[in-house]
Amino acid sequence: MAQTQGLWNGKIRQGFRWLLLFGTVFALGMAALYAQTAGTESQAGQSSGTQSSQPQSNPSQAGQSQQDQGIPDAPSTVQPPPPAPLPQPTNPSHAIEQAQPEVGSSSSSGATQPPPKMPPVQTVPPGSIPRNQLSPSEQGVYILPKVSVGEVLIPVTVKYSDGRLVEGLGPKDFTVLDNGRRQTLTYFTSDPFELSVAVVLDLGMQEVTLSKVYDSLSALVGAFSPYDEFAFYTYSSSVAQQLDFTSKSQRFQEALNQIKIYPGRNNGPQQLNDPFSVGPTVNGVPINGPPIAPIQTPTQEAHVLNDAILRAALDLGKRDKSRRRVILVVADGHEYGSQASYRDVLRVLESREIQVQAVVVGSGALPVFRQVGKIHLKMQGFWDLLPRYTKATGGGQINAELTRNAIEDAYGRITSDVRNQYTMGYSVKSTPSSMYHSIDVIVDRRGLKISAKDGYYPAPAPR
Repeated sequence: MAQTQGLWNGKIRQGFRWLLLFGTVFALGMAALYAQTAGTESQAGQSSGTQSSQPQSNPSQAGQSQQDQGIPDAPSTVQPPPPAPLPQPTNPSHAIEQAQPEVGSSSSSGATQPPPKMPPVQTVPPGSIPRNQLSPSEQGVYILPKVSVGEVLIPVTVKYSDGRLVEGLGPKDFTVLDNGRRQTLTYFTSDPFELSVAVVLDLGMQEVTLSKVYDSLSALVGAFSPYDEFAFYTYSSSVAQQLDFTSKSQRFQEALNQIKIYPGRNNGPQQLNDPFSVGPTVNGVPINGPPIAPIQTPTQEAHVLNDAILRAALDLGKRDKSRRRVILVVADGHEYGSQASYRDVLRVLESREIQVQAVVVGSGALPVFRQVGKIHLKMQGFWDLLPRYTKATGGGQINAELTRNAIEDAYGRITSDVRNQYTMGYSVKSTPSSMYHSIDVIVDRRGLKISAKDGYYPAPAPR
């Protein structure tokens, strides 16, 4: 009996524990449900009170609020920002069409439009054709007009009395007369030109003079720009081309090293009656010869200056017309034995727009000798042709130099002058006439030295 009663007491205690556990869980669940219901009602009350307290907005503000919906909220310090939506796959061609709106249409969205593409920038590269300051082309690049039959171009050098170049002149400062008639300029530029230079060297000069010239020619190569081209000719009794036109200074140096084997003319008078000049004699009379010994005269040395300039002019006339064509003669100025005459060579130079520059060295550079050289003696040739060549073709005065340093300075001065000349042009009526046209260039300023070609021969009319 007592055992049965203890068993029931244990079951009652176990049931009471389960009942207490279920009551506790039920009480906690009811408390959580009540708290959630109370929070929802308070948020609803606050939102309704806010809407009733604000006035109604106008249509413009409503539209602005609609646009502001697309603006993302500022990042929160409590909640992390939502992940960005992944881009939707689209057709590339359709996307490009959408990215290019029509001209004049405005986008309704606030997205930033890409900047328009800039037009291509046109520049004149180094070594290009100089610009025409009177009539620029529509493309923005200035092109030298092609020299036709009716087009005349005149390079002009303007200097002060001390030899400095005059800069800053314009087309209104010049007056050009063709056969005495004033011409209207159709082309004018002061831009530098690329050069095509034919260097002509006299190998018949005295050895001491030729040695100075050899040592100075490296300075001449340094006076050229990378866009210039030059050829090399030598002459004495005949003409030879040592180097064809090139812009590589190394090739010029190689050609110079090859011609240095020519020492030039020996100094002093020529020996006539040396033991090896005649055969065996008895009492001054040649054996088996006439009773009177022949009179020996020195052989006249040839200096074919005209032929050398003509050869260089014919080759230079084939070069590009957009370049300044120049023949640079380095010699003592003696001319004897040429087949071509001065007048014929000058006509070739003027018809091909070639300018002659000269560096006179040796005995020809002496002031007294230049004055005596104007006197022409029979069988002695000419000593005054180089100044006539330079003056007639627009090269100005010759550069008479005696020392190596002075010769090198003359190279730099010549290349600078011919590169920075004023270039002007005008049109003339195309006629088949081959008559010579004289040119006069006048600058409306006093005290200036002007160098321009004396005239030209018109080219033949096209067929």
